[in-house]
Amino acid sequence: MKEESRTNIGTPVPDASDPEELHEQVERTRDELGRTVEALAAKADVKAQAKEKTAAAKEQASEKVALAADQLRGKAEQATRLVKDKTPDPLLERTAQAAAQVRDTASKAGQYAAGKAPEPVREKAGQAASFARTNRGPLILSGTLLAAFLLVRRARGRR
Repeated sequence: MKEESRTNIGTPVPDASDPEELHEQVERTRDELGRTVEALAAKADVKAQAKEKTAAAKEQASEKVALAADQLRGKAEQATRLVKDKTPDPLLERTAQAAAQVRDTASKAGQYAAGKAPEPVREKAGQAASFARTNRGPLILSGTLLAAFLLVRRARGRR
């Protein structure tokens, strides 16, 4: 190959007397051209780029939601501990009794409703029950706070 003679893009011009070298040069050029065309096609494919950006945004949003949910769970647990630590034992006992009574009454009402309610209502009730099971901690905290508020309000009303 002659080192002095080059094309505009800097590729050496092969020696015309060696057909094999010429063939190799053509193959290399085809490969380079094919990669260049693929890269240009990828840049021109706006729909694919939009899908990639959308997927990346969804992933990032999911990570942020998971992080926020973890932080919220941690704060709810901390608040639960704080309320339990600050609440007098007799109040906690009454709250536990009230919760047991509510569970018992709800169970009886659920059995009664299961026999009388139409199927769509039973499905919704099942969904609500599974939601309550998965979010037991925040619901217990809410019930405890409500019971404490009502008991304090009742005690102040007697004075």
